Amino acid sequence: MLLAMPCLADPRFSHAVIYMCAHNEDGAMGLIVNKPAPDLKFASLLKQLRIAPGPRTRDLKVHFGGPVEMGRGFVLHSDDMRLPEGTRELSGGLCLTASVEILESLANGGGPREALLALGYAGWGPGQLEAELAQNGWLECPADHDLIFDPDDARKWEAAMRRIGVDPALLSSEGGHA
Repeated sequence: MLLAMPCLADPRFSHAVIYMCAHNEDGAMGLIVNKPAPDLKFASLLKQLRIAPGPRTRDLKVHFGGPVEMGRGFVLHSDDMRLPEGTRELSGGLCLTASVEILESLANGGGPREALLALGYAGWGPGQLEAELAQNGWLECPADHDLIFDPDDARKWEAAMRRIGVDPALLSSEGGHA
């Protein structure tokens, strides 16, 4: 996971916790897992997609996954279900699905035990993320299943910082090099 440092100028990434889904020579892609979309509810999303909610529909938050392709939806979820076509299996028992099939399953009370819905994603071109890491824009943190799916989004950044031994109160908003 990536943890935004206070020196990042882009307010969309302020205190962001990003689960990295892909990182290779072509670039990188991740989902912000701690910023709920304030004006969008799961029921509204289902209505827009013409998916009828069932009696066991869970009340899932919809997150701002990042500023790229904000009309595109993703579900980051546990691997405890039959995986819809096109699902990408990630490490640590996590999967990424962008199909409507998983939303239909969630609307009917099925689907994975744990799921995080996100609109948009965070993306970097070749070498861009490496440059931001070199400029102290991000800290790296091992992915933590419990933290990703913790319903308390407001505490995820600080909790992740503490897990890597960083006291957020001691961070400066200006990056430097030793």
